[in-house]
Amino acid sequence: MNPTEMTEENQTSVTTDTQEQQTQAGAEAHEHTHEHGHDHDHEHSHEPGPALNPELTREVAVEVPADEVSKAYKTVTKRYQKLARIPGFRAGKVPDSLIRSKFAKELRQEVLEALVSERFRKEIDERKLRPVSEPQLLDLQLTDGSPLRFKAAFEVLPEVDITGYDAVKVERPNVELKDEEFEGELNRVLESHATVEPVEEQRPLGEGDWAEIQYTGEVKPLAQTVTEDGVTAEKTEPITGEDVMIEIGGKNTLQAFTDALRGKKAGDQLAIEVEYPADFGDARLAGQAVNYDVTVKAIKKKTFPERDAELAKQLGNAETWEEFEKQFRENVARRKREALESQAKNTLIEGLIDKFHFPVPESVVQQRIDARLERGLRALAQQGMKPEDMRKLDFGRLRAAQRAEAEREVKASLIVDRIAEAEKVEVTDQELDNEVLMLSLQTREPYDALRERLNRDGGINRLREEMRREKTGNVLYEKLAS
Repeated sequence: MNPTEMTEENQTSVTTDTQEQQTQAGAEAHEHTHEHGHDHDHEHSHEPGPALNPELTREVAVEVPADEVSKAYKTVTKRYQKLARIPGFRAGKVPDSLIRSKFAKELRQEVLEALVSERFRKEIDERKLRPVSEPQLLDLQLTDGSPLRFKAAFEVLPEVDITGYDAVKVERPNVELKDEEFEGELNRVLESHATVEPVEEQRPLGEGDWAEIQYTGEVKPLAQTVTEDGVTAEKTEPITGEDVMIEIGGKNTLQAFTDALRGKKAGDQLAIEVEYPADFGDARLAGQAVNYDVTVKAIKKKTFPERDAELAKQLGNAETWEEFEKQFRENVARRKREALESQAKNTLIEGLIDKFHFPVPESVVQQRIDARLERGLRALAQQGMKPEDMRKLDFGRLRAAQRAEAEREVKASLIVDRIAEAEKVEVTDQELDNEVLMLSLQTREPYDALRERLNRDGGINRLREEMRREKTGNVLYEKLAS
């Protein structure tokens, strides 16, 4: 799955620069600003955070003693005294009171970062809570010399009862490759290497031939209007085509064209009336009747390459055609098996989702929606959509449209994780290393650099979770498919 997926890691840690870097940045930013006439030690209001699922929201109240708050303020103030550059004062000699006045906002922020994350983590550890969302701070009160008080609201994972999961069944598909399926796949490969050549002899069009035609068509009016000048019909733009190739008897050729062109020769002219089905792909023609004037310009024949060693080398790593056919059959059989088994596994997961009912964390649902939208936007960009056009999209509507599937994805992950525990499914370090090696080969990123990056950004844990879920899906399929 993707890097935003939910993991079981605690997501409440704060990522900052080192304290000295942060202090230096704060001191330099204020070097030429006016002094504040008061400390920022009053209670601040905060914008409400993202919505949380009330059923899964937990709240903890945290209090840090006043002496620890004062100690934190002193520590941060001394660091600012050491680094601050203020005209009229030597480095390290700026009065404590001036530092507290001039850098009140920065001091407050660093004290919060020093105390809030640590105390919040300690509180949730003591209560054995495992947040899956960033904590939202409420009623934050911080004043030097007084206790630091705040409340933090966050979501936790639901209790997922999977009793009876092994009662969900799915039919095991027949994955045997039929000869006609193999021939169909092989013909598709050969089609891409076939050539279409003119037929030199003077003969009529037959089955499998290609007619190169020129045509003009008019849509027959569906309605007529009676006026003082008589009966009139609405005119439409003529339909024209030059050098259009049509396969006689081809699976994509309308029967009317096949019937009219079969037996005709190069140079023949004919009239064809074609009635298009209501579900025809071209909306202009769907449900319409069109009269065509057609000229056959040439007859052509598709020629397929010889099935020999030379073609085998072009199509795959094979020395003979027989060797290529054997490899190709194995690949086609494997793709069929994997596709059908994947469908069966998805059906099995859908059955589990429908069987078990529990609330899902809203924060995780939103992460899934973000991931789905990101994939969609990347696809649009690859199709040529410009950034300015993307910005015009109705993202509220797009997010709403993704919600149902995102919720089901989250439920599926939670159910499979619980089943993995029940079935004692684990991913070994060797399996994980092998997967990272495969990723390294696919992305051409050096193994050591990739491994370091995955360790640094938490991707290695997400990868292990993804592998564990896939492994669990395989275990379920083997156990429940019949």
